[in-house]
Amino acid sequence: MKLTPLLRSLPQLATTLCVFAISFTVAQAQPKLTLTTHVPPAVSSGAAPLLGHVPSTQRLSLAISLPLRNETVLDELLQQIYDPHSANYHKYLSVAEFTSQFGPAAADYAAAIEFARANGLEVIDTAPNRMVLDVEGAAANIENALHIKLNLYQHPTESRVFYAPDREPTIDLVAPVLHISGLDNYTLPRAKNVHTQAAGASKNSGSGPGGNFVGSDLRAAYYGAGSLDGSGQSVGLFEFAGYEVSDVQNYFNKLNQSLNVPINGVSVNGANLNCPPSSCDDSEQVIDIEISISMAPNLDQVLVYVGNKDVSIFNRMAVDNTAKQLSCSWGWSDDETSLDPIFKEMAAQGQTVFVATGDDGSGTPGDIVWPADDPYILAVGGTDLVTTGPGGAWLSETGWNGSAGAPSKNGIPIPFYQKLKGVVNSQNDASSSLRNYPDVAAEANTNQWSCYDGGCFEGNGGTSYAAPQWAGITAMANQQAIANGGTALGFLNPNIYRIGVGSDYDTDFHDITAGRNGKYSAVLGYDLVTGWGSPQAANLIDELISLE
Repeated sequence: MKLTPLLRSLPQLATTLCVFAISFTVAQAQPKLTLTTHVPPAVSSGAAPLLGHVPSTQRLSLAISLPLRNETVLDELLQQIYDPHSANYHKYLSVAEFTSQFGPAAADYAAAIEFARANGLEVIDTAPNRMVLDVEGAAANIENALHIKLNLYQHPTESRVFYAPDREPTIDLVAPVLHISGLDNYTLPRAKNVHTQAAGASKNSGSGPGGNFVGSDLRAAYYGAGSLDGSGQSVGLFEFAGYEVSDVQNYFNKLNQSLNVPINGVSVNGANLNCPPSSCDDSEQVIDIEISISMAPNLDQVLVYVGNKDVSIFNRMAVDNTAKQLSCSWGWSDDETSLDPIFKEMAAQGQTVFVATGDDGSGTPGDIVWPADDPYILAVGGTDLVTTGPGGAWLSETGWNGSAGAPSKNGIPIPFYQKLKGVVNSQNDASSSLRNYPDVAAEANTNQWSCYDGGCFEGNGGTSYAAPQWAGITAMANQQAIANGGTALGFLNPNIYRIGVGSDYDTDFHDITAGRNGKYSAVLGYDLVTGWGSPQAANLIDELISLE
């Protein structure tokens, strides 16, 4: 049947009308504030002296976040997904299902794209879940689009100049905007590791030079000689800079150990995956790779996500949905609300994110701890481990004095799993109203041997070592769960806390009762230095799978 010219033109007409409607919506929108704040307190209070104005031609990269839909329904669903008594227990969503039910509306995302282009901003990347839009443009165009001035200020506590907006942005857009990352660089990302490079470890029980620990020592101490090795699983690593594969190869070569795991870099918005020693420090990135592979030496792959916007990196991890265990050993300052929707998506999809808490004990600032105290993160603190000898079994453990732990300094409310009877008590000084961290812990003292920046060094440490240990162990747990015909274990916190207050706690965890991080002490059960302690991994894996 032949179509008349009018019928043939209808699809084109519909498309034209849709574009016109979006453009009209953008044009007619009244300026309104985003749902979060962007001006650093040092600027709003006047503590940071004004030095000048960002050059109008300077290009900046921004990540525009849109809020979830039906978030109350999502919160209820997450409770069900992690309730063993619910019919929805461990029934995870795909990215498409999550987007359909909870992602920003397609029309809102299209309007945000049109708004950016209409204001001279280049769209760098779009996301399948419609939660993040990456754009780039000249400072002058950004100022006009957001009705702000981007100024230069003297940092009040650091010897550097930073840029920031002079006021909260307003947007001529009907669609709601949650947050705009990249409008300031007041706080720079900080890796949560410590390099003393001191020769000779104090306890001489590791396999590395000077008795320092290496990754295989940590696997032996926490898991033993079991057969699980991460087969079929991927570990995802969050990084703010690239890495040199030669450093990883050097590490395993010097230990006479095989490197069987592919290391696959994922460049987020064109970030450089390389990190030459002459111009870049790859210590954090390479440590994460070395430790995660050492814990699970037959992973399908390690995915190293490298970018320069926290929200863009995490969102890529969520929409890829390839690695069910993700590790982050960085801290920074940004509006917490902008990341929480992504962490909720990860939990709904059966992903667990491990974040190192930090290395300055109870005094670690909240903007360094973040995002470890988000309620949908498994926060990992640090311990000081002693083994029976090189490659030997666990012997004893105390809380590491650098392990960041406290009630949330970012004001994050206490999550449901920390409200279980027995978590908060008078001995541990945990808060009954704020998110407490860490949740768990692992070896982090400065007695680690690692290769990075073109060499190999003793005396390294930090909770950066602890988070990828847990990611590797979880990869082995998911390996076993799937081999048994089950699903990935997903967000572990609810079941970790059920185990913690249950009768099998002492067989699944090393309950660490000695050591301080400044204000807080390790005590029986949960505490603000080591959380529930370090894993007796073989038992813990069996216990977690039994809850399937």
